[in-house]
Amino acid sequence: MNPLDTAAPHKRERRKQDRPGELLEAALDLFVEKGYAATRVEEVALRAGVSKGTLFLYFPSKEDLFKAVVRDNIVETVAQGAAEVAQFQGSSAALIEWMMLQWWLRYGATKASGISKLVMSEASNFPELAQFYRTEVIEPGHDLVRNALQRGIDQGEFRPVALELAVHSIMAPLLFLVMWKHSMGPCCPSQERIDPEAFISQHAQLLVRGLSIAESP
Repeated sequence: MNPLDTAAPHKRERRKQDRPGELLEAALDLFVEKGYAATRVEEVALRAGVSKGTLFLYFPSKEDLFKAVVRDNIVETVAQGAAEVAQFQGSSAALIEWMMLQWWLRYGATKASGISKLVMSEASNFPELAQFYRTEVIEPGHDLVRNALQRGIDQGEFRPVALELAVHSIMAPLLFLVMWKHSMGPCCPSQERIDPEAFISQHAQLLVRGLSIAESP
């Protein structure tokens, strides 16, 4: 038997198995570049090198495609972080800074962080997608931060605070960095660029000083 006779089917099978990932990668690129409303499924299929019909075999609608992109690029990262936070052995102050830096390294610094800008800018036009994002991403992420804060309170490291407000105080600078990265950041001269990791570390230290019982009046 000619080896080429068996090579072609195996190649086709590998190609078929790769298609969902290729489609998700193409969709992520276009959603970040153009936004949700302006992205057409035909463009996603073209960039992935398949037909629109093939795309619909894996993702029946643009909404399904977007949800798959979010789950593949963000939801899994949040779940992984939750497992690691549960095993963290350091102080709660160190945990807060570690969580903020990891959020940036695993999400904020990646192309996928453009999804946050997309959701914030288009949520009012696509409320069902906004609710999906809230349920799948925002609420689990806030739970992680809330639990870390409660850990510090329970262990006597942090003074009692309004947890919901404290969660927003931690998330706000991270979202600012993402919005800056995907808007004004590339347009700024080098002397005005922000070092994300230095910014996050300084902000985390300011936050935990305010939370710390030792630092409170």
